[in-house]
Amino acid sequence: MVNGDMKKIILASNSPRRKELLAGLGVEFEVKVLPGIEESYPNNLPAEDVAKYIACEKANAYKQGLQEDELVITADTVVVVDQQVLGKPRDVIDARRMLHLISGRSHQVVTGVCLTTKQFQRSFSVTTEVTFKDLSEQEITYYIMNYKPFDKAGAYGIQEWIGYIGVTALKGSYFNVMGLPVQRIWEEIKNEDGINPCWENAE
Repeated sequence: MVNGDMKKIILASNSPRRKELLAGLGVEFEVKVLPGIEESYPNNLPAEDVAKYIACEKANAYKQGLQEDELVITADTVVVVDQQVLGKPRDVIDARRMLHLISGRSHQVVTGVCLTTKQFQRSFSVTTEVTFKDLSEQEITYYIMNYKPFDKAGAYGIQEWIGYIGVTALKGSYFNVMGLPVQRIWEEIKNEDGINPCWENAE
């Protein structure tokens, strides 16, 4: 506990999926998003390290303004195919390209997370392997036109129609593919001073 007060958890993301997943842990938090944070990374960075690097870069933008009783969670998710990093698609053509890349094969979804207070900073990444069936041109077109996945790494959301009809196997955390490895986050924060596990509030 910091100065006798409970830590305030801040989720640095506007993603409705990340909000839903963090809320599922039973901890109280608020959302705070700073505009204009750069999400670039060095060209020579290994693909599996990109998400964690960007999560830490996001965290550094918040660190100076943090109060003593605040803990900020930053995260970034990428899709990796043959060491090629797929972020969010720029347009329909780019989304189609990404879906063709993951069709009929396995890829990795990597979410990097950084937990930051004024006193410490911890970062980690979690990887899930996802396998898709061969997607037809009609299925790809239908998904892009109806779900417009331009805010999603790899141009898909596993919780949407494309996941229902396309995913044939998954190795690792499903929630990590949605954008937040909540099980690992729970392990990291449940023993943190000043953060009450949900059962401590139960009557």
